[in-house]
Amino acid sequence: MTAIDTAAIKTYLEGLQESLCETFSRYDDTAWREDQWVRDEGGGGRSRVMADGRLIEKAGINISHIRGSSLPASATQHRPELAGCSFEAMGLSLVIHPQNPYVPTAHANVRFFIAEKADAKPIWWFGGGYDLTPYYGNVEDCRHWHQTAKAACEPFSDELYPRFKSACDSYFYLPHRAEARGIGGLFFDDFNELGFGASFALMRSVGDSFIEAYLPIFQRRSDRSFGQRERSFQLYRRGRYVEFNLVQDRGTLFGLQTGGRTESILMSLPPTANWVYNWQPDPGSAEAELYDHYLPPRDWL
Repeated sequence: MTAIDTAAIKTYLEGLQESLCETFSRYDDTAWREDQWVRDEGGGGRSRVMADGRLIEKAGINISHIRGSSLPASATQHRPELAGCSFEAMGLSLVIHPQNPYVPTAHANVRFFIAEKADAKPIWWFGGGYDLTPYYGNVEDCRHWHQTAKAACEPFSDELYPRFKSACDSYFYLPHRAEARGIGGLFFDDFNELGFGASFALMRSVGDSFIEAYLPIFQRRSDRSFGQRERSFQLYRRGRYVEFNLVQDRGTLFGLQTGGRTESILMSLPPTANWVYNWQPDPGSAEAELYDHYLPPRDWL
């Protein structure tokens, strides 16, 4: 059995943050603002945020490594046997909110947890994934996104992509709206079934494949012309993004419940969003097409 190597995980996360920031800097000359922060109970992180760029309205790529004496409710909701455990958690989270409504918002996360109780073996697991939130649907983009996600999982097992894809469709869903946040991707949690070495390799494969999944879409759509109609719909749909992150997302709750840095936790929210009372898309419009053909879960491959 491969020993648990938290130092290797932290090194990987730090390198991934550097690589991602460098990649997006090549397409938008706005500087990243960096904040180093320390958590009173233990640990800290490094947040990098870009705002008001030529192509990117707001982006954040954060890493954190924290410790605590007791896991919060958000982490034990599905694992009640872990209540009262001390823990160590580290991860990277990313969100890109582009200027152009034809470029989807993208989110990614990779993370590692280890929980311990006295006189018991540590319990550890990996989690993560990525999901895409288009405002205007494009079949080519959706297929590329899911093909890349599938390729990231295939070296480990043919059954992982369909399993993680289904979990993503279920997780990124707004029950109070009865609609999906976007077109999904990958989502996995509590993952340790391959042993430490291979499970860590899977997490790296997912993290490393994000740029391959998103950058071609970002490049293809960033220069497409748009008007106020498209901008207004983008802001309206961003409201759904806000609703999910504040009402449904377990990661947001975990960060707040563990006394994390609020500015970094809420970095994922878009800079602007609108809520319009009882708005409905015109039948047959591009906006209606998003609801009718892209948001309902489907096999994109």
